[in-house]
Amino acid sequence: MNVLAFPCNQFGKQEPGTNAEIHEFAKRKYDVNFPMFAKVEVNGDGAAPLYQYLREQAPASDGSTVISWNFAKFLVDAEGNVVKRYGPKTTPEEIEADLDEALGGG
Repeated sequence: MNVLAFPCNQFGKQEPGTNAEIHEFAKRKYDVNFPMFAKVEVNGDGAAPLYQYLREQAPASDGSTVISWNFAKFLVDAEGNVVKRYGPKTTPEEIEADLDEALGGG
């Protein structure tokens, strides 16, 4: 299992810094120890191809493909299939049962 982070400045301009500044902040403030990629756009015409795919494969519960806020999460299996989409307020603990099932343990 891997957690991957993609900073985005499209939500209230919360990620205005450089990639290095964002990584340093996340490491210092939250002790982030998973891969953090370069800042991307997740919505609109400039959305990164990864996010175009994720949004298309797993629309929000209301059917929208727009990502509403930072910290949206997607569970993707080893073959690249999007298993489920989670809202920004969903905690890692709330995802645990789905993760166990996706890994074949539940």
